[in-house]
Amino acid sequence: MRIGVSACLLGRPVRYDGNHKREPAVADVLAKRAELIPVCPEVEGGLGVPREPMAFVRRKGKCRLEGLESGRDLTGVMARFAERRCAELEALGLAGFVFKARSPSCGLRKVPGARRGIFAKAFVRRHPGLPVVEEGDLREPGSVETFLKETGIR
Repeated sequence: MRIGVSACLLGRPVRYDGNHKREPAVADVLAKRAELIPVCPEVEGGLGVPREPMAFVRRKGKCRLEGLESGRDLTGVMARFAERRCAELEALGLAGFVFKARSPSCGLRKVPGARRGIFAKAFVRRHPGLPVVEEGDLREPGSVETFLKETGIR
């Protein structure tokens, strides 16, 4: 069984500052039970490492994803990547996804300036029945087992 995972949670140095956010519940525990498919929307979408931080801003009543230093509008680039990658992931038959919290691309909730990150929003829209969590959801006792049960992984 396969689970999609934000690549930084596996210890890959793909964050804007060249660091990672390795999460033991994912990289150590889930990795023993499922094949993990890493995804980094920013890197796979063509942005480098390191790169300028980005955030959602309101412009003329619309929510846009912009580079914080350059003001470059990254909304279209990230949205196109998200749609393409979600289609590729669909072909892999994922059982669920673990997203990086508060990320403008991967956050499921409490993303500053938006309800959801661009990639997470596209993924959930395309895969409405799949179990999805943020890494922090897996830190509570029994939560990894609950997530695995929801995905159908024994």
